[in-house]
Amino acid sequence: MGEKADRRIVVGVEGSGYAREALIWAIEEAHHRSATVEVVTCFSPTYVPAAPDLGYVPMDSFDLATEVEKMQNEVVESALAVSDYGDRIEIQRTLKKGRPADTLMTAAQGATMLVVGNRGRGGFAGLRLGSVSQAIAHHSPCPLVIVRSGLETD
Repeated sequence: MGEKADRRIVVGVEGSGYAREALIWAIEEAHHRSATVEVVTCFSPTYVPAAPDLGYVPMDSFDLATEVEKMQNEVVESALAVSDYGDRIEIQRTLKKGRPADTLMTAAQGATMLVVGNRGRGGFAGLRLGSVSQAIAHHSPCPLVIVRSGLETD
């Protein structure tokens, strides 16, 4: 492989405990591979019809990007605090508008690997694999690691 900048592990983080566990795993793996970790968080504003002439307007009454960034920072700082290698790994933070599976796969183009948790914030607690993890498993542009944390609740 090339320089450290060429070694990039992309991690999907959406605020769940599963994503935090995936990030902790990725930080350790990045240490062993001399790689950087790119934390990618996807979000989609909610749009509602305003009027026939105006089309659709955002329903979110707050700055969604700022709130998503705050959540991402909290997850990253929490993972770094418990990792043995947190102070030795370069972390890049990326926010992207879009559907999670598609956005993560685009971000992972050329990456060493893509890492996600086995479940996310979806409402079906009985599922063993979340919809994003499952979609990525079929179409990932690079090696994929789905970290199974065993968390019972989030």
